[in-house]
Formats: sequence, structure tokens, C-alpha cells
Amino acid sequence: MPMFDKPLAELCEYKPPLTAQPDFDAFWAETFAHAAHSALEPALKPVDYPVAGCKVYEAFYTGWAGARICGWYLVPDGAGPFPALIQYHGYSGSKMDIYRYLMWALQGYAVLAVDTRGQSGGSDDPLPYPGGHIKGWMTQGILDPRTYYYRGAYVDCVRAIDFLCARPEVKADKIGVMGMSQGGGLTLAVAALDQRLALAMPEMPYLCHYKRAVDMAMRQPYLEISDYIRVYPEREEQVWRTLSYFDNMNLAPRIQCPVLMDVGLLDDICPPSSVFAAYNRITAPKEMKVYPYHNHEVVEALWEEKLRWAQRYLKG
Repeated sequence: MPMFDKPLAELCEYKPPLTAQPDFDAFWAETFAHAAHSALEPALKPVDYPVAGCKVYEAFYTGWAGARICGWYLVPDGAGPFPALIQYHGYSGSKMDIYRYLMWALQGYAVLAVDTRGQSGGSDDPLPYPGGHIKGWMTQGILDPRTYYYRGAYVDCVRAIDFLCARPEVKADKIGVMGMSQGGGLTLAVAALDQRLALAMPEMPYLCHYKRAVDMAMRQPYLEISDYIRVYPEREEQVWRTLSYFDNMNLAPRIQCPVLMDVGLLDDICPPSSVFAAYNRITAPKEMKVYPYHNHEVVEALWEEKLRWAQRYLKG
């Protein structure tokens, strides 16, 4: 079996010590208490898209600190209510094209594909980030968890559930989340931070066991963190402390919904040990699909499993 990281038997048992700070739970309780004071202000704009069987909209809602979050919203024809899926995208990417979500909509799911704040899609990011940063988003505001970029990104992604729960055509108790890479990391974080979900399907998730990932990764974007520490070595302790609040290894024990995850054993962007460090802390029903010959890439063979899991937990 090919190997970039630890042997598979060791990965299956890999449980490094958690790095959560004493105020970890209080930090997230305070964050969402603050977010609750902000009106969601949802809006839909119809999109003239040449497909039969569903309606397509551009969706908007207000996220953390006033950011206006944008997404595609697809609704199957019929009276509903429908089970629903939220899609989060990869690092520096966007919600991409509408056709990517037609399979789910035509299978009877409402779909909300969300743009991450300030990246390549339509969601803005009005926040200033103190202290300077290295290219990209990984080190924006990294000297304090209250100013860190992913605080807002995590809240925005949770508020996508609020958007769907407010829709009369959606079954509020049958909502799932999914995504690849950064989208997988956001999927795990949302599942940990909000207990309304019925299913999570993170693929080769990012944002897990940061310290190990930075030590092992051979390609961006984890290397943004090591680049930052190289420029500011005196800030290293602050960096790791901030990241501990957003590390899915620390968030994973809070997940209560079923989880379908996958990992590529040749993944040099999201190293397998970082993925297993989060997976092994999940106590909810779970399954890991292991692909020995895959690097960091979408696995076509996983699609059938995702369809089965969605049918089981969102339609069953």
C-alpha cells in the first residue's frame, strides 16, 4: 500500500492530545450569542436557467459582522417540503456553476451552495484584520481568535442552516452539509457547532490538526502558516493558540450527526494523519472511506456512497 504519512493501522488509532483552551466552549458560546443579534435578512433572486424539474435562485443572507453571503439555491419542483443539502467549497474557490448541483436537486433535495466570505465568489468580507498576514486567508487576524478570519467564516456557514430552516419548502430536521477540502473542514466545523444537522459528508477535510498538517503538508495553503511563523517567529505561540479554537480535531467531539468522510493516503495538502486526528475524535455514527492511491482530489467512486447516505439519513 502506498504511503505518504503514517501506516493505515496507525492512522486508525491516531489520537494526538487535544489542544482546546480552557475557554474553548465559552468562546464559541459567546461568538454565536453575538451573531444572534444580527438579522439574517434572507433574499432570493430568480435565475433563468435552462433546466426542467427545479427552480434556481441566487440567494443572499447576512453573516458575521454584516458580511453579505451569496449562494446558489436550487429547489425541486413540487409542493415539498424537501430535505436539503448545503455545499461549501474549497480554499480560494467559489460556489462555481449551477449545473454541479442539478443531480441533487433532481433527486429531490433543496440545495444551498455557499460562497465563503472574501474568496472568489460573491460573498463579501467587510472586516479589517489587524497585525498583517501572509498571502491568502489562513493568517488574517491570526494573533487573536476574536479577530481570526475563520471565526467569521464558520459563523457564516452555520447561518446557512438558519437560511434553510426559515424556508417553508425545507424539512428543517433533514438538513445535511457537505464539501471538499476547505469545504470538508467547514462541513466538520458546522456539524460541531450546530446540532440541527441530520448528516455531514466532509471529503478530504482541511482545517484539521493544524500543527501536524503544517509539519507534513508539501503544498499550500497550510504553508501560509509556516511562512508567517518564519517571518514572525516570536508570534508562534500566539498562532497555535488562535488556531486551536478553529481546529476540527478539537471541535470533532461535539459532532452528533452521522458522518461520512474520505481520505487519500497520498494527500500532501491535507495529510492523512491530520484528517484521522479529527475523525478519530468523532463519537457519532461514522465511516471513513480510504483511498490508498489518491492525492488531494475528488473521488468519483465516493458519489454512490454519498447518494446512499443522503437517502438514508435525509429521506429515510
